[in-house]
Amino acid sequence: MQHDVLPLLGRIAEASSVDAAFDLALGMFRGHGFSRVNYGLTRFRTERSIGDPDDALFLSSCPPEYTKLYFSDGFYMRTPLFRWVSTNVGACTWRWVQEALEAGTLPPTEAEAVLQNQRIGVIAGVSISFPGTSNRSKAALGLIADPGMTHDDVDRVWDGHRDAILAVAHMMHLKILQLPLVTRRRPLTDRQREVLGWVADGKTTQDIALIMGVSTAMVEKHLRLAREALDVETTAQAVAKGTLLNSIFARPS
Repeated sequence: MQHDVLPLLGRIAEASSVDAAFDLALGMFRGHGFSRVNYGLTRFRTERSIGDPDDALFLSSCPPEYTKLYFSDGFYMRTPLFRWVSTNVGACTWRWVQEALEAGTLPPTEAEAVLQNQRIGVIAGVSISFPGTSNRSKAALGLIADPGMTHDDVDRVWDGHRDAILAVAHMMHLKILQLPLVTRRRPLTDRQREVLGWVADGKTTQDIALIMGVSTAMVEKHLRLAREALDVETTAQAVAKGTLLNSIFARPS
């Protein structure tokens, strides 16, 4: 059974976009009863937050209204599972959340978040917290059990398919780390990426203008627009941030 996952791992490794990698993994998760999936990645984590949400990557197969509530409205930050993935590496089913709720050991804000989730059918599932690539990066995956599935059902699926699910989840995550991150910010244009790439190579504005066959004023314009798109003050910061987001040396759109 575990060998069946090997071709899928190869297809994920060959994916050319974040959405393609996510969709391939999602097909496998759905087959095990997890049609609703949330994934989040930040490279700008601080001690108390994930950084600016506009710089984070959020992917979801949930209905749009829940995706907006969960990500855009910051609901995830009030859940006990967010606390768990923020301080742990590994995977866990959500049975402990229900047990903590019944025991009254959850903070009031988290308890209300659990009850709110339960009212809309988000009850059982699995959370995966990926190892960080730096002290400022963090990524996690939430697999929400399909309606009608109980904690016992999830435990049975997890006991039987844990290794395969983890292998696909980790391959998806590692592939996404290699690809340009699609955040809520305006993406860089091909020209903006090109000028930042030449700056990263140590070229001056005059050098870049000569290489690209444009005026220095046009180079400065592209650099200014790139700084605005990345929400930074200096070109050096734009190069650093664009590199973290895998945006500079991406294939031309």
